[in-house]
Amino acid sequence: MRMSSLFLRTLREDPADAELPGHKLLVRAGYIRRAAPGVYTWLPLGLTVLRRVEGIVREEMDRISQELSFPALLPREPYEATGRWTEYGDNLFRLKDRKGADLLLGPTHEEMFTLAVKDLYSSYKDLPLSIYQIQTKYRDEARPRAGLLRGREFVMKDSYSFDVSDEGLQKSYDAHRAAYVRIFDRLGFDYVIVQATSGAMGGSASEEFLAVSEVGEDTFVRDEAGYAANVEAVQVAEAAPVDFAEVPAAQVVATPDTPTIETLVEVLNAEHPRHDGRPWTAADTLKNVVVMLRQPDGTREPLVVGLPGDRQVDTKRLEAQVAPAEVEDFTEADFAAHPQLVRGYIGPEVLGQRVTRDDDGQVLSVEGIRYLLDPRVGVGSSWATGANREGHHVVNLVRGRDFEADGIIQAAEVRDGDPSPQGEGTLSTARGIEMGHIFQLGRKYAEALGLKVLDENGKLVTVTMGSYGIGVSRAVAAIAEANHDDLGLVWPRNVAPADVHVIAAGKGDELFAEGERIARELADQGLTVIYDDRAGKVSPGVKFKDAELVGVPTMVVVGKGLAQGSVEIKDRRSGERREVSPADVVAEVVREVRG
Repeated sequence: MRMSSLFLRTLREDPADAELPGHKLLVRAGYIRRAAPGVYTWLPLGLTVLRRVEGIVREEMDRISQELSFPALLPREPYEATGRWTEYGDNLFRLKDRKGADLLLGPTHEEMFTLAVKDLYSSYKDLPLSIYQIQTKYRDEARPRAGLLRGREFVMKDSYSFDVSDEGLQKSYDAHRAAYVRIFDRLGFDYVIVQATSGAMGGSASEEFLAVSEVGEDTFVRDEAGYAANVEAVQVAEAAPVDFAEVPAAQVVATPDTPTIETLVEVLNAEHPRHDGRPWTAADTLKNVVVMLRQPDGTREPLVVGLPGDRQVDTKRLEAQVAPAEVEDFTEADFAAHPQLVRGYIGPEVLGQRVTRDDDGQVLSVEGIRYLLDPRVGVGSSWATGANREGHHVVNLVRGRDFEADGIIQAAEVRDGDPSPQGEGTLSTARGIEMGHIFQLGRKYAEALGLKVLDENGKLVTVTMGSYGIGVSRAVAAIAEANHDDLGLVWPRNVAPADVHVIAAGKGDELFAEGERIARELADQGLTVIYDDRAGKVSPGVKFKDAELVGVPTMVVVGKGLAQGSVEIKDRRSGERREVSPADVVAEVVREVRG
């Protein structure tokens, strides 16, 4: 790859739309270019890195699976059968052909994999089976951001296993999990495997592979004993019931000018002391947070979450619990439509759904506002909370005596120092980038699409499935975020766009001829070489800056030292430099590259 003809232009300034360091450098170094919000063009160097990541994924998947490729343009009917034509809502790219038939751009391909197996296989003797593809997916993200990390078009490896029993599914799941460990070890990630929620995908169990990164969108927790989970999957134990016999009757008290929990606590301690003599704290107040849920069919439902006042609702945890519904802000118009909700003073006495059923137990109607409690709000616990009157709160309000709820929800934030849900110890939080997700899907899609086979007794049984994804284009971004310095990208050798970057840094035919010789002989040894052969007005300083920006692991500089019989080999990661003779440089570099 000669720099004089390579389709590459580097930039000295950061792109205005890039937020993260790796994203900025991928654009500046000429790996990708923005085509539209959340959509990127892969330039030659970027495509080379993408293909090398794909190659690692493909090598490991081929050990346990078989590759195929589905179209990205898909019919509506299979997604209608599984309910996801509606459930995906606005995240789905929908279109019609000239005959008016509904189509979509595939966000994921569970339906197509299931139908392919249904079309071709009918016996338990055909199973177990694992098949995969590496393909472009499309999701209409509301807020695409962070370049390749959160795009509307992205490359993904998705694979699916098909078994006749749960025991078979477990074996397939374990095989994929082991393959993922090999893949991410080879990609060089500092990663952690965490428990995760299955969400709209469904299934009995799932785990995520997160690349540890301060710029990651996912928060996870871990303890000293090895427990690790995405925050959405953390299950806080319900508080044990407590005796409330000594708690006085609930009392409404005036609390003017208390717009925050802190001001409320101050007023309560000054004017309304606790019955047990200890001071009020934020943890003694019951905060009631109201949101609006938008269902995939467009219907809207208010929801109130009650939690201790020293906690916040974690939107991602809440969204995981209510999926496929989306969480929206409760607007002025919504408050006007629900006058029983007094902003800033919402109390549980006016909340809760009233369900009417017929004689057979079927639901006839549901009235009221659904009210769900954080598990820390145990039966018998006493609280200060809103009195549903402007400027008033109620104290000594006891769950189980004065109010109840429609259920429990795991939606409060998880914090450093919280007790671990498993074993002893406390939790610490960190951030990561989701690189892979594996699911034990079970029979959800097989049942919806009628995937059955004859078992060994000649009886039709529903096939059980696993689903396993890797964000391939996202992996390129994650590697860039983890491997850069102030000068540019620093690629790990096994995914770099080239093995060696040779730079002819100076003037004179002899210098360029020597650079040509070294580059050619390295290529003859099977190495991939970028050769900066640019002459004329391109200074050595510009060439060095470009080489640092592009980030190939090994650099060979043919410069003024050539007159004294030496060329320079530089390690891009460590910055270490050494002088070698021109006669030895090829052997030295080959030895370095091949380890």
